[in-house]
Amino acid sequence: MRYVKWTVIVVLFTVLFSSFINLGTPTTGLHVGDTAPDFQLSGSDQSLSSYKGHYVLLSFWASYDASSRQRNAAFSNAVQQSDGAVRLVSVSFDEYPSIFRETIRQDHIQGTCCVETEGRASEIFEEYELERGFGNYLLDGNGTIVAKNIAASQLQAYVACQPTNPGTSPSQER
Repeated sequence: MRYVKWTVIVVLFTVLFSSFINLGTPTTGLHVGDTAPDFQLSGSDQSLSSYKGHYVLLSFWASYDASSRQRNAAFSNAVQQSDGAVRLVSVSFDEYPSIFRETIRQDHIQGTCCVETEGRASEIFEEYELERGFGNYLLDGNGTIVAKNIAASQLQAYVACQPTNPGTSPSQER
């Protein structure tokens, strides 16, 4: 009898609280298969869409966030090793351009780097729904997201298994 009572309590507790949790609901932000919103690269006459026809690793970071800064430096190295297969677009949300420039210099970041001095109030921050932290997106040649929040070590393997023409969509989603 004692075990039945506890079993009923556990089942009720599970049913009650599982109604508040939507396990099938995707996380916030953009998802694989979505088209990445286009934006003008600050300090440049280029936009994200000017990279059409190339794989683009879009990395969001800030110098005050140690983990995103470390990932960005690793991405820079991985993109250099890709022999031109991937372009890096690195977007910082630092509020002071001088800190941004010094961080780029210290971390030896290669690729297109731009800073959004409005920080978290930036339109890009809102469009990419980055409220849960900085992340990255791998885009194909059409600007379609083919991977989200990948590690630098996964970049080479991921691009190697994609179609040779980055303008075509991959057959399988990751």
